[in-house]
Amino acid sequence: MRVTRLPDVERTTGRAVAIGTFDGVHLGHREVIAGSDSVLTFDPHPVSVVKPQHTPRLLTTQQRKAELVASLGVSEMIVIPFDAEFASRPAAQFVDDVIVGALGATRVAIGENFRFGNRAQGDPRLLASDPRFETVVHPLLEIDGEIVSSSHIRGLVLAGDVAEAGRMLGASFQISSEVVHGDKRGRELGFPTANLIPDETLVCPGHGVYACLANGHPAAVSIGVRPTFETGRGELIEAYLLDFEGDLYGDQLTLEFLARLRGERRFEDPAALIEQMHRDVELTRRAVESH
Repeated sequence: MRVTRLPDVERTTGRAVAIGTFDGVHLGHREVIAGSDSVLTFDPHPVSVVKPQHTPRLLTTQQRKAELVASLGVSEMIVIPFDAEFASRPAAQFVDDVIVGALGATRVAIGENFRFGNRAQGDPRLLASDPRFETVVHPLLEIDGEIVSSSHIRGLVLAGDVAEAGRMLGASFQISSEVVHGDKRGRELGFPTANLIPDETLVCPGHGVYACLANGHPAAVSIGVRPTFETGRGELIEAYLLDFEGDLYGDQLTLEFLARLRGERRFEDPAALIEQMHRDVELTRRAVESH
């Protein structure tokens, strides 16, 4: 799949284009994208430009978004470099200059809550009234009475409900980052960990211990501030990879979150912590086997 910035896009006719922010590329997004050969999206997230005080922590980086979109059989993802100038364009100009002018679209797919143009004045009715292309409006997807939305999934991840978040995403929630250092204390306890620093622009699961896959290896992952040892550090992600030997320092580690095992706890002494960690390892094995 090609990833192209809008200013560099090749003008052709007959594009079937799905338009949206698509953070997370969740099941609702996938219904919008189905049947399209191109995806038109934005970077950064439009809210960070028009209402920066409400900028959300994202579910996916642009790279991860591209990977997920490519997995849906799309041939091109076109990225609008979103800034204040672009946000000020009237909705009709967006239709004329981008959808028709730059992309030559003959089919446009959107979600029913899609808004665009200056002050979000553009809506599905405006697109549907344009005879130059077919407009397909997808209703919001519901699962068990809950609307599938990026904001709802962010809330689930923050609450630690990674299993439900994964169900709505259609794939396990992921975090990918460089291993910054190993953990001497963990190694002394018999549970050496690969440590990651959370990206403040991305959603991170709430403090606790999770069953994960780390680059495909079963891993018990702790997120929090390590209250037993009071190291004074900020939030840290510590991944103990089961049945793995080697040094991951400097490597890229991708964590797929399968289930939350427990909340973060303070233990009376290292022995109590070690006992609990053995239980966490066993629970992680079971979660991975049942995944």
